[in-house]
Amino acid sequence: QVQLVESGGGLVQAGGSLRLSCTASSNIFNFRIMGWYRQAPGSQRDMVATITKVGGVNYVDSVKGRFTVSRDVADNTVYLQMNSLKPEDTAVYSCHAVTMNWSTYWGRGTQVTVSS
Repeated sequence: QVQLVESGGGLVQAGGSLRLSCTASSNIFNFRIMGWYRQAPGSQRDMVATITKVGGVNYVDSVKGRFTVSRDVADNTVYLQMNSLKPEDTAVYSCHAVTMNWSTYWGRGTQVTVSS
């Protein structure tokens, strides 16, 4: 059973930065894709950024140029660097992983709150 543990959320003022971490209990090369999703109160959970096994990245339009997804294979960790944060970025951010045989896993999530 794969476990994903997020950290790094918190309260920040608009314009500030946070870095989220997602550490997997297994080698992240076991996953075909990993990513970050977010869910604001009363909204559906939406994709924010993903990174594939071969390093391809993808972002939702609203975070392009502000957020960067990266990984450290040695530490089995995927990061989400979030700069120029806006109040509308406030949400619970969850880590997601899909294995090579298409099993999916979610972390418990970490709260990000951006004050205006």
